[in-house]
Amino acid sequence: MFFTIPTLMTWTRIVAIPLIVGVFYLPLEPSTRNLVATVMFVLFALTDWLDGYLARKLNQISSFGAFLDPVADKFLVCASLLVLVHLDRADVFVALIIIGREIAISALREWMAQIGASRSVAVHMLGKVKTTVQMVAIPFLLFDGDLLDLIDTRRWGTALIWIAAVLTVWSMVYYLQKALPEIRARVK
Repeated sequence: MFFTIPTLMTWTRIVAIPLIVGVFYLPLEPSTRNLVATVMFVLFALTDWLDGYLARKLNQISSFGAFLDPVADKFLVCASLLVLVHLDRADVFVALIIIGREIAISALREWMAQIGASRSVAVHMLGKVKTTVQMVAIPFLLFDGDLLDLIDTRRWGTALIWIAAVLTVWSMVYYLQKALPEIRARVK
């Protein structure tokens, strides 16, 4: 099911990447670029929830959609983190932690699926919390200003992205511990 409504929505997250990056090359006021990129990120990030909801509601769940959905999320987050590092709004160490974990856990899940043990590294609540914190931190850092004259988004975004980095390491350790019995059994 390559062209279902939910799968097309997932594709929009991938298409969004050059659009969000491109905003920062437009001849606009910095605050306007920040606002446009933030709104775009939030709208595209919301498609992650919406495509899953529609897939279930319309009975259009597919293997391809299940594969593409987390890939699109990772692309969107990684590209946004690289933009934030380039803009000096996120520490390169945070980006390396988050991107490195995504690569490592994706590889682990791929290998575990190949050996028939994918249930041992199924998505856990800790991973969902990590993703939620990231998805709040990134638009705060993209916005980079005072929100409603109450919230310093750079300060909050920086704190949240560091919390996301800690949760990233914690969730990686959790997934590795869950996979360790299978890894030990296969390596002998």
